[in-house]
Amino acid sequence: VIGGVPPNEIVSYRVATVVTFDIQALLHTSTKHYTRKHTLTVYHFKLFYWAPGCGVPAIKPQVSGYNKIVNGQNAVSGSWPWQVSLQDGTGFHFCGGSLINQYWVATAAHCRVSARNHRVILGEHDRQSNSEPLQVKTIARAITHPYYNAQNFNNDITLLKLSSPVQMTTRVSPVCLASSSTNLPAGTKCVTTGWGKTGQTSSPRYLQQTALPLLSPAQCRQYWGQNRITDAMICAGASGVSSCQGDSGGPLVCESSGVWSLVGIVSWGTSNCNVRTPAVYARVSYLRSWIDQTLASN
Repeated sequence: VIGGVPPNEIVSYRVATVVTFDIQALLHTSTKHYTRKHTLTVYHFKLFYWAPGCGVPAIKPQVSGYNKIVNGQNAVSGSWPWQVSLQDGTGFHFCGGSLINQYWVATAAHCRVSARNHRVILGEHDRQSNSEPLQVKTIARAITHPYYNAQNFNNDITLLKLSSPVQMTTRVSPVCLASSSTNLPAGTKCVTTGWGKTGQTSSPRYLQQTALPLLSPAQCRQYWGQNRITDAMICAGASGVSSCQGDSGGPLVCESSGVWSLVGIVSWGTSNCNVRTPAVYARVSYLRSWIDQTLASN
């Protein structure tokens, strides 16, 4: 068991299980002339094992209905463990992002992240607290989609490679990525999170969440016109809920059988946080092949 990679045929732990046990091992030393038996006793210790995987928060989110991020609902602390805050050197939060594995974060290209000047904060909930177990990571590389268009926000995605790996905990773990074949029906309820505006001027202290329905491309084009919505975009909202400025780069996640997947990255919408007009997100399923290629080659 020691040195193995659970879960396997011998050991299978649930996520965030603490295992306490004793070990007594016999060590044998052999030479040409003699054999000596040593007894090494390890008396008592605990092993904290974080099961590999994605999209399963150790702290379960509680999402009640279609509440707004504009006039939003506080999330349960730690329940969206892939949510990151992108900050400048002064601690100013300017965009969100999503942890997708121990080295990589997905955010929006229009956030214009600088590897030199910006940092990634993980495990944050209360932006005024000094007691949260945060992980602060510098950025080794910021890789923007080669066909990102700053005029119409097409292919609005940047991948951030962290300078050192994230430590997975109950409050920090990755989200799954929507597959290239993911095609969720209109009306599917998903969730977006962030510290964006909760009104025309206010920025929240606590991480906000809102549930909101997906729209079909045809429905979205009824709001935004035929030419503005591309295959690299997905829309959600227009039901009295919305994401808003400051949530840019953050996640739009959808749940299936208890597993959450990143379906969209907050991209653009109305300048006044209009909850009757859908917000637009970078479509992860469309961008998945580029994501996979980028991670594999870097």
